[in-house]
Amino acid sequence: MDAKDIPQHHVVQSPNAPLPNSYDKGDTDKPLLEVTIGDHFDSVVAKFPDHEVLVSRHQGIRYTYHQLQLKATQLASAMLKSGLQKGDRVGIWSHNNAEWLLVQVATAKIGVVLVNINPAYRVAEVEYAVNKVGCKAIIVMPSFKSSNYVGMLQELAPELPKCHPGMLAISRMPSLRRIVWIDVAGQGDDIPGMQRFSDWIATGDQLDPQVSAVQQTLKNTDPINIQFTSGTTGFPKGATLTHRNILNNGWFVGECIELTDKDRLCCPVPLYHCFGMVMSNLACMTHGACVIYPNDAFDPLLVLQTVQEEKCTALHGVPTMFIAELDHPQFKDFDLSTLRTGIMAGSPCPIEVMKRVVSEMHMSQVTIAYGMTETSPVSCQSSVDTPLDRRVSTVGLVQPNLEVKIVNPESGETMPCGESGELCTRGYSVMHGYWGDEAKTKEAVDEEGWMHTGDLATMDEQGYVNIVGRIKDMVIRGGENVYPREIEEFLYRHPKVQDVQVVGVPDERYGEELCAWIIAKPGQKLDEDQIREFCKGQIAHYKVPKYLRFVEEFPMTVTGKIQKFKIRDAMKEELGLSEAKTA
Repeated sequence: MDAKDIPQHHVVQSPNAPLPNSYDKGDTDKPLLEVTIGDHFDSVVAKFPDHEVLVSRHQGIRYTYHQLQLKATQLASAMLKSGLQKGDRVGIWSHNNAEWLLVQVATAKIGVVLVNINPAYRVAEVEYAVNKVGCKAIIVMPSFKSSNYVGMLQELAPELPKCHPGMLAISRMPSLRRIVWIDVAGQGDDIPGMQRFSDWIATGDQLDPQVSAVQQTLKNTDPINIQFTSGTTGFPKGATLTHRNILNNGWFVGECIELTDKDRLCCPVPLYHCFGMVMSNLACMTHGACVIYPNDAFDPLLVLQTVQEEKCTALHGVPTMFIAELDHPQFKDFDLSTLRTGIMAGSPCPIEVMKRVVSEMHMSQVTIAYGMTETSPVSCQSSVDTPLDRRVSTVGLVQPNLEVKIVNPESGETMPCGESGELCTRGYSVMHGYWGDEAKTKEAVDEEGWMHTGDLATMDEQGYVNIVGRIKDMVIRGGENVYPREIEEFLYRHPKVQDVQVVGVPDERYGEELCAWIIAKPGQKLDEDQIREFCKGQIAHYKVPKYLRFVEEFPMTVTGKIQKFKIRDAMKEELGLSEAKTA
């Protein structure tokens, strides 16, 4: 069978002969999509014009592929008429909504670089992001819960009342010329100095030939997206991604879960992050599938309702989302039988949670994906036919047309199979670079094109990769290397434990000691004695956490990543600990 004869919805991940060391190369039978996002989207519209592409439940909005194409072209036309040009940067500061997807498609059509701004950002952070990449415009939702986005921009730009929309002159954000707020047409008061989204898009033409003319000048290696990485120290870095980066990653992610034009994917993860924008939006739009937003931000009850009422076949989420859905008091009231697949990613997946997703949510073909923003994001993924034991214990195999290896972090030598080291990725997915920061780019991507992830991993002889922690997370207790992930996986087995995070804290005697923050399952009571008894005789004494705390929640980013450094800092303050002195 030739590669062209393989059904377009299927990717087979089948390990070959045992690997001699921790290096593997993905399948190359299926070629890369060497087109721009706009061109590929138009080709899918031609195949499935009347298929639903978007359902935004909280807005009551539904678009077919043809309707989305017309609206996105109209917005692209409005952008061109307002002076935006290929290569200009436009920020979007918003939770999930239909406008987000419109902006994503419109900017891709005319080569405007979309800048994803974290909805958790506050005044200083959004000022930094806008200035770092020189945004000419920013599209913003007015407010969300306690976050007043318009108010924060007004604080940054007291000049707004004296400015005409589209001709801003703001001392603290000198590149910014236009602020557009996402409105409900005809409702609410105008905001001085800002333009309504409904008014802006109305200036465009759904059949503007200029949009097509610009689209034809674009190359798939052009930067089209900037995403800020959430580092634990220092300022965020703007990972710059091309059409080629994210279009192909969305395509192969969709292939891995066998998406087709019949699938309906529930997306409760944020669009500002690669998980929502690439693994959900682009995975669906490259396959003629439908993406469904249950709400503007995560709500487990609304996810369950959406899956049932929209007959979703796929569901994405980070582990904390799946835990919240599984443990919701009304979980058993919903019919989730239409589900078959989806992706769990964003942070390490507890094995027990994965097993429950398969058995209780009917997601027999759920997969695990691993990646990072700088790699568009996915490097490794299990497939729908990966054996269950591998699916619940690894992050699968290297994705097609990519390479991965595991190296000694100090020497750079490739590690033997089974031994831990730093995971590195090479191929089409590696970012264009950090915007305006060549030095940081060179630190992350070596001269041979390998992206150094900072993650500790192992690879077995069949190529299956297991993430065991972060290089900076590894705890050295009295000379013993301890990986928090191993202890977390063990503690998850306790029948009363819902979630757990383990960190290292300073200790004068051993250098570091272990601390576990534990969330008990609803209605269950846990104490230190129960946990210590559970550990007794089951794990080495030096792996038993010295400090145990029972909490209601963990400090997290908007994408559901646990901020372990905040747990560590809180414990240092509570216990009055200081870093152990080293020679």
